[in-house]
Amino acid sequence: MYRNLSSDKILETIEMLGKRIEERFPNSKLKQVCDSLMDIARDSKAKAEWIDRPNYPLRIGIGAVMVLGFVALGFSLSLVELEESRISLGDLIVLFEATIRDVIIIGVAVFFLLTIETRIKRARALRALHELRLIAHVIDMHQLTKDPNAILNRTPIITPSSPSRDMTPFELNRYLDYCSELLSLTGKIAALYIQGFRDSVTLSAVNDIENLTNDLNRQIWQKLIILQASYRDQSGSDSSGKIV
Repeated sequence: MYRNLSSDKILETIEMLGKRIEERFPNSKLKQVCDSLMDIARDSKAKAEWIDRPNYPLRIGIGAVMVLGFVALGFSLSLVELEESRISLGDLIVLFEATIRDVIIIGVAVFFLLTIETRIKRARALRALHELRLIAHVIDMHQLTKDPNAILNRTPIITPSSPSRDMTPFELNRYLDYCSELLSLTGKIAALYIQGFRDSVTLSAVNDIENLTNDLNRQIWQKLIILQASYRDQSGSDSSGKIV
């Protein structure tokens, strides 16, 4: 207990976050992004559960193919007739080389069959993780132009192409905090794919997404630090502007 991520809890957290965004910023595009993340989370829950389950029909089919292959190999070897009086050293070398070649081919074929299930699951996981990587960048786009310095500056220099700055410092703080939570949840969804699936390639892809969301979160935290510093400055000054 409390050693594995619960996909249901992740879904509940995303749903609650969506309600908080809607209540604070009605009809905002950030709420639409949260809804998209919810859809991805539901899909990821089903995919992760499918990946974690053993694919018994596929395993039985692979086992049957391997058994038939070994039976066919044994049958073919039984048809070989060797006469000791006619075997030369050259024949033994050729036979040895052919045996080594066949063993290598059989080993490659066995490895291919035994890794089919892992490769199928890996491909499905990587496609799903690509969606999470994209949604992380979408979330980052929503916080990209939210500059606390422009909002805190009482006489900002506005150009015709400047983005709108209609948020108060408190609203900007909440908006950035919601973006940070969305990025963190994106990383948690990615982690669902490696709880029961021990694959190094998938693990590396999940680590890449977690590193990406952490890096994007650092940019948000820098903005939040600027806002929090302004709150401290305001609380440390009286109405005349003197430090108290």
